Amino acid sequence: MTTAYIGLGSNLGNREDYINSALKMLAEVSDIEVARVSELIKTAPLSQAEQPEYLNAVVELRTTLSPEDLFETLVNIETALGRIRQKKWSSRTIDLDILLFGQEVIDSPRLTVPHPQMHLRSFVLKGLCRLNGDLPHPVIKESVNELANRLGGCDFVPNPDLPQLVSIAGVIGVGKTTLAKKLSKRLGCQMLPEPYDTNPFMPDVYAGKKELALDSQLYFLTSRVEQLNHNTLKTGQIYISDYIFDKELIYSSQTLTPEQLTLYEKVYQLSNRKVTLPVLVIYLTDLPQNCLERIHKRNRPYEQKIEQQFLEKLDAGYEQLFNNWKICPVIRKQTSELDYTDDANIDHLINQIKCYVMIADSGHVLVK
Repeated sequence: MTTAYIGLGSNLGNREDYINSALKMLAEVSDIEVARVSELIKTAPLSQAEQPEYLNAVVELRTTLSPEDLFETLVNIETALGRIRQKKWSSRTIDLDILLFGQEVIDSPRLTVPHPQMHLRSFVLKGLCRLNGDLPHPVIKESVNELANRLGGCDFVPNPDLPQLVSIAGVIGVGKTTLAKKLSKRLGCQMLPEPYDTNPFMPDVYAGKKELALDSQLYFLTSRVEQLNHNTLKTGQIYISDYIFDKELIYSSQTLTPEQLTLYEKVYQLSNRKVTLPVLVIYLTDLPQNCLERIHKRNRPYEQKIEQQFLEKLDAGYEQLFNNWKICPVIRKQTSELDYTDDANIDHLINQIKCYVMIADSGHVLVK
């Protein structure tokens, strides 16, 4: 028998009754054995239209049916419980989706398994984690616990009509640019480098001329707004940046005086509306002392006065940022454990990136 996981959802009528009825009908199928069911989870509709709140659950079952026959069984149960198939995102009495069928990968005109967007749905992953948190995703090759942690409790809907910006975040010396260069080359996409070496004020700021800190931050701000402007990046194309725009306030809070910061924040609020939001963040972390060693090894003269305490403050700022992050999924990677020279590590990361970006006209998230 094959172990399969089915997602259940309802937002019309007596939602709990519909879910319980679907579970009862599944248990009555001779080729299906219902093993376990997660608790019910309340979820806001994914569409922008006003709809009733959903109740969702995940059921673990064992079956001798083929994936196609199981799919037909689910469709028949939906029909029997009054589901009317209308446009996408419409309300429904019951919705039954095959999330996983063993470790099989299926891509046919009628059936895609794993469910192509389950890794973007916290309510799905939460149910799966309750049943088996160590369960691996057969395409992404990560556990459902790991996939759930990346979402921060949010649900995301990919949009091919937006630039597919992947931002790499982390403190100075953590390895952002090295990774960005490798990924952009392997993905055949444009890299958006931080204008670090072109900032004319940076050497003086690191030399202790704090009166130029505002000039330096404004140089970074205007350069990044120009790079990430809505009118600059093309829809449906992947871009890799070796920074995240939201770092602006982390660094400005550490380098500017209170008076400078007040002015800077006003300019920042006007500027960030023009910036493309990332669809995925790769957050690199490492011990501040390891980052400091890399800074010394790359030997930029004006960076040599950077102290570990400064990196620790930046690290705390990044942690606070991503503990409250709600914009897109975040893949956390420990630099010391990510060997850039190992092609297998880079291949694994590229495969994951392809599962979170969406290319125009493809019709679905790239999961192949």
